Amino acid sequence: MTQVHNALFTDEGKEQILDLLAEKEDFRDFMCACVEMVINEVMGEEADSVCGVRYGVKDPKNRVNSRNGYRERDLNTTTGTITMAIPKLRSGSYFPEQLIERYRRSDRALWAAVAEMYFNGVSTRKVERIAAELGIESLSSSTVSRITSELDGEMAEFRTRALDDEFRYLWIDATYLKCRIDHKIASVACVSAIALDSKGRRTVVGVEMMDTESYTGWKDFLGSLKDRGLSGVRLVISDAHAGLTRAVAETFIGASWQRCFVHLMRNVSDKITKKADKKAVLDALSAVLRAGTPKEAVDLYHDAVALVTVISVGAGELLEEAEADALCFTSFPKKHWMKIRTNNVQERMNREIKRRTKVVSVFPSVESAMRLVGALMAELDEEWEGRAFISPSTFEESAEEGVEKISPPAQAWAGGSKEVEVDRKRKVA
Repeated sequence: MTQVHNALFTDEGKEQILDLLAEKEDFRDFMCACVEMVINEVMGEEADSVCGVRYGVKDPKNRVNSRNGYRERDLNTTTGTITMAIPKLRSGSYFPEQLIERYRRSDRALWAAVAEMYFNGVSTRKVERIAAELGIESLSSSTVSRITSELDGEMAEFRTRALDDEFRYLWIDATYLKCRIDHKIASVACVSAIALDSKGRRTVVGVEMMDTESYTGWKDFLGSLKDRGLSGVRLVISDAHAGLTRAVAETFIGASWQRCFVHLMRNVSDKITKKADKKAVLDALSAVLRAGTPKEAVDLYHDAVALVTVISVGAGELLEEAEADALCFTSFPKKHWMKIRTNNVQERMNREIKRRTKVVSVFPSVESAMRLVGALMAELDEEWEGRAFISPSTFEESAEEGVEKISPPAQAWAGGSKEVEVDRKRKVA
C-alpha cells in the first residue's frame, strides 16, 4: 500500500477526502475510508517522531531512523473493517499500541498471549513469525503485564455480572483448547452458555475452563449461573453428554431438555456403515425437520425409526430412545423451532473461537486462553445487543399457531426410493 502521510489537513488531504466522497456511494463506506485515512495518518506522524524528521525530508543531522515500507493489517471498527498500513522501520520496530488497544479486546488478548509465549521463550517458529508480523517484539514485558491486567479486570466483570432478567432458552456446549499446565501440554474444556433474554436477544451468560467435561464440573458451572440470577429457563439445548444432561436435570428443575437434533443425526449415522444407507437415514431424519405440525413431526420420526431399525438395530434403538428429547422443540412456538432444535448458536461461536485461537495453537497458560476466549465472547455479546434473535411477540404462541401446514414430500424420508434401495430383510446390530 502506498501511503502519503502528513497531508491530511493540506490541500492535498482535502482533495483526498473529496475524492473519497465522490467514490463512495454509501455514507458508511465513506466514513470507514475516512477512519482508515485518519488512523494511517496518525501512525505516520508517530513513526515520524520516532525517526526524528518527517517522511521524505532529507535531514541527516536530525534523522535517527528511517522508514522501510509498511505491513498491512485489518482492524474491525464500529464503522467497518479498515486496512491499517503500519510503518516499518529500518532499525527497531514501530507498533501503534496506544492507538489500537482502544478497539478490539480480542486483538489485545491475542497479542498478550503471543507475547507471553514470546517472552517466556516457549514460542514456536510459527508463533515467532506471527508475533513479528503483529509487531509483538516491540512490546515490553511491562506493557504486556499492563494489557493483561486491564483485560483480566474487564473479563472478570463480564463473567461475574448479575443476570437480572428472565432467560427463556439456554444453549450449552464445550470446545477444547490446548494449554501448558505445569510445563506439560494438556487439553482444556472451554464451556460456555448462551441465553435468550426477555427481549429475544442472545447473550453470553457464562464461560469457564474445565480440566474435563464431568458431572461435577457442569454442576458447578450451571450452579454459578443460577447464583448470579439466571432464572426463567424453560428449555436447555445441548448434546447428550451424560454428565451435562444430569447436571441440567438437577439444576433447572421444571425446564425441558432438547437434544441437539444435528448431533443425534450424527450419532445415528455413525452406527451405519454403507454410504447409501447413511443417505437414506439422513433423508428420513431431515424430513422430520421439515414437518409443519407437532403430530406430523412425530409421524415422520416414527417412519424414520422404522427405516433405521431395518438397516441397523443399534441405530434404531438409539433413535427410538431419543424420541422424547429429540422432539422436545415441538412443544414450543413453531416460529422458534429452527432456532431451538439444534445447538447451532453454540457451534457458530465455537468455530469463531477455533478460528481466532489457532494462531496461538498452544496457549502458554489457562489464564491466557480464558483471556482471549472471554474477549471474543464479550465482543459477540456486544454485537448481539440490540438485535432480536427471536421476536418476543411470538413467545406465547402455541406450537401450531399461525402456521400454514407444510407437508414434506411423501418419499422424503426414504431418501428418494428410486435412488436408494434398502434391503429390509437384513438387520445389522
